[in-house]
Amino acid sequence: MMAQALRDLGFAVREKLAHIGYGARLFVRLLWTLKSSLQRFGLIRDQIHFLGNYSLVIIAFSGLFVGFVFGLQGYYTLQRYGSSEALGLLVALSLVRELGPVVTALLFAGRAGTSLTAEIGLMKAGEQISVMEMMAVDPVLRVLAPRFWGGVIAMPLLAAVFSAMGIVGGWVVGVVMIGVDSGSFWSQIQGGVDVWRDVGNGIIKSIIFGFTVTYVALLQGYVAQATPEGVAAATTRTVVMASLSVLVMDFVLTAMMFTI
Repeated sequence: MMAQALRDLGFAVREKLAHIGYGARLFVRLLWTLKSSLQRFGLIRDQIHFLGNYSLVIIAFSGLFVGFVFGLQGYYTLQRYGSSEALGLLVALSLVRELGPVVTALLFAGRAGTSLTAEIGLMKAGEQISVMEMMAVDPVLRVLAPRFWGGVIAMPLLAAVFSAMGIVGGWVVGVVMIGVDSGSFWSQIQGGVDVWRDVGNGIIKSIIFGFTVTYVALLQGYVAQATPEGVAAATTRTVVMASLSVLVMDFVLTAMMFTI
């Protein structure tokens, strides 16, 4: 009984290590395709439109209403300490540092990530991937790479839209609805938000999240079982793994950026 349990454990560990190694090799191959993918930028442009433009509405509306909430919560919190003029700084820093990249990545995983996984999984189920391999066409270069780089480029753009709409939402609630001085709102943002330390770190986060979410979505679609149940399970794994990865990496990146 003990020998059988040890064999099962060893087999499970070996299988898990094999999956990790396969995923690492695929990630390196995707990074290696940058030069050849840029030579056919039209494919990347189409994926930026598919992943970014079709996600723009939900990102913009989500950012606007997050700004509404932050405007209300921030005002009533700052009012206790007589610092309601700092509302603009609170909203801007919260969005460009944390909420903009993180919430955009989570929404991107739910909308675009699942779409990528389902698309690649259905191509595999329909044997389109196998046909490409038989025709000596590299599916990683032709199918995965344009989607990978399209997602990486689209993510920081969407995060910028989210943050901008959130600041506008905070201004609407704080200035238009509550009556905070508009000059104080914008001057606090101008004087308190550092371009490199705050905005720059937010951009770095969004780029890394773009790599993470897009890669997880493509990997799950590429290794999905060629059945409807397999594609559905891969889509679910994409949302779970991408969301957890974003939250864990956000903590690590924040600790590195603001403590060094």
